[in-house]
Amino acid sequence: MSQFNEKPELESLRMEMEEIGRNIRSSFHHHASSFRNVSDASTTEENDDQVELQWAAIERLPTFRRLRTSLVDHKLLNDSKEEEGKTLIDVTKLGSLERRVFIDKLMTKIEDDNRMLLQKLKERIEKVDLEFPTVEVRFQNLSVEAEFKVVDGKSLPTLWNTIKNIFSVSAVLIFSKRDNSINQDSEEINISFPNIKITLLLGPPGCGKTTLLQALAGRLNQSLKVTGEISYNGYKFNEFVPQKTSAYISQYDLHISEMTVRETLDFSARCQGIGSRGDIMKEVSRREKQAGIIPEADLDTYMKAISVEGLKRTLQTDYMLKILGIDICADTIVGNAMNRGISGGQKRRLTTGEMIIGPTRALFMDEISNGLDSSTTFQIVTCLQQLAHITDSTILVSLLQPGPETFDLFDDIILMAEGNIVYHGPRSNILEFFEHCGFKCPPRKGVADFLQEVVSKKDQAQYWYHRHLPYSYVTVDMFIDMFREFHIGQKLDDKLSRPFNKSECHKNSVSFSIYSLSKWDLFKACLAREWLLMKRNSFLHVFKSAQLVVVALITMTVFIQDRDKIDAIHAKYYMSSLFYALIRLLVNGISELSLMVTRLPILYKQRDFYLYPAWACSIPSIILKVPFSLLDTFLWSAITYYVIGYSPEPARFFCHFLLLFFLHQVSTSLYRFIASLVRNPPLAASCGLLSSLLTFLLGGFIIPYPSLPAWLQWGFWISPLAYAEIGISVNEFLSPRWQQILSSNTTLGHQVLKNHGLNFSEYFYWVSIAALFGFWIIFNIGFTLALTFLKSQGSSQTVISHEQLSHQKGKDNLSNATEEKELRSVNIIERLAETKTTGMVLPFEPITLTFENVQYFVDIPKKLKDQDFPQKGLQLLQDITGAFRPGILTALMGVTGAGKTTLMDVLSGRKTGGIIEGEVRVEGYPKVQETYARVSGYCEQTDIHSPQITIEESIIISAWLRLPAHIDRHTKSAFIQEVLQLIELDEIKDALVGIPGIHGISNEQRKRLTIAVELVSNPSIIFMDEPTTGLDARAAAIVMRVVKNIVHTKRTVVCTIHQPSIDIFEAFDELILMKIGGRMIYSGELGQHSSKLIEYFQGIPGVPKIKENYNPATWMLNVTSPSTEVQLGLDFANLYKLSSLCQKNKDLVKELSLPAQGSKELCFSTRFPQNGWEQFKTCLWKQQLTYQRSPKYNLVRLAFITISSLLFGALLWRKGQKIDDEQDLQTVIGAIYIFVQVMGISNSSSVIPFISTERTIVYREKFAGMYSSWAYSFAQVVIEIPYSFLQAVLFSTITYPAINFYWSAHKVFLYLYTMFCTLLFFNYFGMLLVSLTPTYQVASIVASFCNTMLNLFAGFLIPGPKIPKWWIWAYWICPTAWSLNGFITSQYGDIEEKIIVHGEPKAISVFLESHYGYRYNDLPVVAIVLLAFPFFFAAAFAYAISKLNFQKR
Repeated sequence: MSQFNEKPELESLRMEMEEIGRNIRSSFHHHASSFRNVSDASTTEENDDQVELQWAAIERLPTFRRLRTSLVDHKLLNDSKEEEGKTLIDVTKLGSLERRVFIDKLMTKIEDDNRMLLQKLKERIEKVDLEFPTVEVRFQNLSVEAEFKVVDGKSLPTLWNTIKNIFSVSAVLIFSKRDNSINQDSEEINISFPNIKITLLLGPPGCGKTTLLQALAGRLNQSLKVTGEISYNGYKFNEFVPQKTSAYISQYDLHISEMTVRETLDFSARCQGIGSRGDIMKEVSRREKQAGIIPEADLDTYMKAISVEGLKRTLQTDYMLKILGIDICADTIVGNAMNRGISGGQKRRLTTGEMIIGPTRALFMDEISNGLDSSTTFQIVTCLQQLAHITDSTILVSLLQPGPETFDLFDDIILMAEGNIVYHGPRSNILEFFEHCGFKCPPRKGVADFLQEVVSKKDQAQYWYHRHLPYSYVTVDMFIDMFREFHIGQKLDDKLSRPFNKSECHKNSVSFSIYSLSKWDLFKACLAREWLLMKRNSFLHVFKSAQLVVVALITMTVFIQDRDKIDAIHAKYYMSSLFYALIRLLVNGISELSLMVTRLPILYKQRDFYLYPAWACSIPSIILKVPFSLLDTFLWSAITYYVIGYSPEPARFFCHFLLLFFLHQVSTSLYRFIASLVRNPPLAASCGLLSSLLTFLLGGFIIPYPSLPAWLQWGFWISPLAYAEIGISVNEFLSPRWQQILSSNTTLGHQVLKNHGLNFSEYFYWVSIAALFGFWIIFNIGFTLALTFLKSQGSSQTVISHEQLSHQKGKDNLSNATEEKELRSVNIIERLAETKTTGMVLPFEPITLTFENVQYFVDIPKKLKDQDFPQKGLQLLQDITGAFRPGILTALMGVTGAGKTTLMDVLSGRKTGGIIEGEVRVEGYPKVQETYARVSGYCEQTDIHSPQITIEESIIISAWLRLPAHIDRHTKSAFIQEVLQLIELDEIKDALVGIPGIHGISNEQRKRLTIAVELVSNPSIIFMDEPTTGLDARAAAIVMRVVKNIVHTKRTVVCTIHQPSIDIFEAFDELILMKIGGRMIYSGELGQHSSKLIEYFQGIPGVPKIKENYNPATWMLNVTSPSTEVQLGLDFANLYKLSSLCQKNKDLVKELSLPAQGSKELCFSTRFPQNGWEQFKTCLWKQQLTYQRSPKYNLVRLAFITISSLLFGALLWRKGQKIDDEQDLQTVIGAIYIFVQVMGISNSSSVIPFISTERTIVYREKFAGMYSSWAYSFAQVVIEIPYSFLQAVLFSTITYPAINFYWSAHKVFLYLYTMFCTLLFFNYFGMLLVSLTPTYQVASIVASFCNTMLNLFAGFLIPGPKIPKWWIWAYWICPTAWSLNGFITSQYGDIEEKIIVHGEPKAISVFLESHYGYRYNDLPVVAIVLLAFPFFFAAAFAYAISKLNFQKR
């Protein structure tokens, strides 16, 4: 912590502080004490004269400094001295260590200390007659309706359906979908959320909870039709800014993966500002000064530190990290599917913290407990309750499975079903209401679970308690009518009939400004983040620059010229080298496409939350690219300019460099603009390449300006490349060395420019610079406007079929017979739960898995290495010993970050990095991963599925590939249908899986699909990582019933679970409990009603007893939490090691680790259940479905080649046989050269993001032993063939007659064949790049380098015979050189017509052989080589997929 600056006005203060003997130190010393002890010490010290002197000195400071100056314990500022008293600090200069230690001291026991902190904060404010701003939210007659497009057939987005929808106008019907909208009529319930209350929103997934939360927060999609009225403190939505007054916490975790947890929160806190905290602190300080009140020092420090606006690092972040329990991973990057970061539960808490860290007084929180254990959920909700009760905040929280203890923390309950609100009122009255309706919650049943099941048709009957009366299904509408008559409903109507008095609300309770900070502060915040991300992505930028240097070195050695040879022939090579430099710098910006597209979802999220305006994000991105552009341009110019032999004048070198710099900036801004405009990666790649094609063809080099059709010459003047071509050519060819006078009375330089249609004066160089600058401005403005006004891709219109529409309408008109059928299904499910062998009738081998002294280490993070971390690695698992046995359901539990998922990954063989020690045995034999994968299933925490196939197809593929080959197709089909019914996916089996958060099935449906995909493989041992996360109570109960059925068939099942209800927890037979650090603290039986677990922990001195009917799982997590360990002075891991229970488990493991007598080691005759041919067929079927339903990939590339072919044909209209001179032939060759390059690059660029998405799924399926990587690879290779062939047919059909090439069967065939092989090669080349690189971005950068080489050695810019001998090998292995050879030789290699070359007639065939080295007799060799390239790259792709794995686990 820095000292104050010694300014004159502070001199007397400094001397006074020296007399008191208090020095300001640079860092805190680690110190831990409870808030209560600190408070007692503070009370004592406040009576001390020295403290009074210090406060008097602070009060004499100017207001600005007084609000930033406070006192802290002097002990915390000394490493060795134990001095008493306080010392002066500047709260804005607290370092990271100091902030962390201060919060650790303030928040020892989080729930109690947070309550005390907030209570003291409130007391301080009330002591000076101030109060917190409050918000009351009301909504009346709220209704949300969605538009659906009705289509013929199934609503799947196939190519055919997409084409039909484009060319047909479908009726758009407004249909209120009950399970996805809030439907209320004019007489329905009106709702109010008063302040000082925390409300729980309950309901099954799909009932409209998210829609309601988004509506109240003002964040509904604009395409939805909303009626009714929502108000905050009497203000309607159009009178203030609801997005800044409230905070909406989404159920989807969307963060920048390269940023750490702390950086993410700091940025959010900085952008959200401090709200009214600054004004409150200023007024409190003023009134305390007047009243002579001395505040408590720690409280004053905290309040002042969180009331300073615009800090890069804030104490509020450390506070939020602490209460959310993510302080242990504060400096860990968020990560993603390909880059290891924080866990799913930690990511969920980060999403929560990112929004509540701001100053908003109304919080709408959507399923914030997904992935969290019940103890952590209880802790977070406790802190939220304290926030609501003490600071008068309004909080509405949606939870799926709240435990009883968490449920009891809420004041009010809103229960939703089928898009309607069934109940809204006090928690204490909700059971009374349902008893009034005839339903009663049984003992040991969680109230939240009861509430969600009592409104379900399938579960309602079991809670009917009027046994003397016949039961009939009570519909949602009937519940609503009964609530209107209930006394709580009547009170609510009475309250809402009285209008809100605006005069009673605080002036700062609602926000009337869109952004919290000034424009300059927002710009600085976004600039700092952009710079941070550029440093995090420094590898990409260094890699790009290094790649450019390599290309420059190659280029200068290819185009190296003798500076003394100044003539028309060498002028062509100079012109070619200049054009190549322009192309290289232009396409260098293509990598910006991938970088920007991946960032867009996060930018849209933060923009829509009004963290910053779009321009605050776009301008830093633009500015920070300038230095890199300068560097790249300088490197290129410095390396190539003098070696190639351009004009040696320094001024011309500078002009050359300046023009390339502006072109590079234009390129970067162009592709960034395209990415923001298109937003879809494959589509963006195609649009980027289409713009490149237009730029190249209209740039003036390939087709000179005079040769362009008259109707298209305007295109020359809107091409950035044209201006760059003019400027760089004028700069070179109007230099002194090109001023030789020719016989035509013109200079050589002017003649060269004239031949290329670039005969402009020297001042046109500056015109070109101005034009490029104008393009840069236009593209950047377009980029900013696109970020400002365009929506994220998740907001597309829903499409349904007539069949689905009819089905939906039918559901709204169910007859009594249907209701009886639904009720009968309750009995069916109950019988399934009682039947121990139902559902799993296929044969299998029961398996016991033992593990002894398992240790797991990962690489030490860089920050720990810098601190001389002593261990060989960071240990995540320590001495884990246990056994999983057939017929026993084992729960794996622990607080978030304890290592549950890590242990499952280690035991299942899914870790790709780190060091694993210890012994794992299967049936007493050492585990062999290939064999083990055949008999095991793994339901991952993250639900990874192919987005373009349906639920049923996902399960079919798993069954076909993983069930043994001897099981016939009929049995497999029956088994698949049984699993669909068991997991209750049969009604939505035709739904597309989709992409989470954008489109497709819901989170809970996705979770059930994950389980079904593993169940259908009929495994002997199943690992389930949080199988009930994201499910409501009813869905969780269904899943656990299925799991119990599996266990009853003598399978081995292990589940990690976070928030089990009593019923779910006691369904387990055994438990392994872990603590942070990967250590075991219990392993053993649960016993009836968890008796053995309770007996073990209650036998430990100091552990509090469990309350009656309390959830044992929650009690267990609470009494073993780190804070309890500190409080009791215990280490539960050491206690377990010394216990008899641990010894008993070790003895059991030793016994089970020996093979049974007469047993054989588990082995299979083949590695995979199916042979290679069956694997290939199944993978091909899956790929065919995926390609058929990916119009943004396949339809776009078909449209792209169609548009490009039409343009190509128009530019060369009827010129195929009109070859009069060398320039005519060069125009045709150049156009084909550019078209081949751009079409090929388009195919490879669009396939890269597509294959990148599939690669994560392939990793999961390979780990599961579903198929050989070769089967997938060859299926991927084969599926590309028909689409590439269709592209080639479209190209040939359009361009051949349009250009009017020579008509003969073999020429047409070779034309089609050459294009087909070329497109196929580029597709496989893009797939190969994905398999060789870790990320989509790196693949794009490598592709840029490779495309540059394919461009350079294609044989057009510098013909093959003219390439230096040391590079001729590159020409012979360049696929595009063979493609160009095939096109030109097949059309003109046998043509003997004369053309004028340098004033002399020469046969076309002779010219091609002498100038380009193309011989007609070599066509068979060319054809073979063209086919060899796709084969080679396809094989290389398959090999790379089989050998490389970039997933970090």
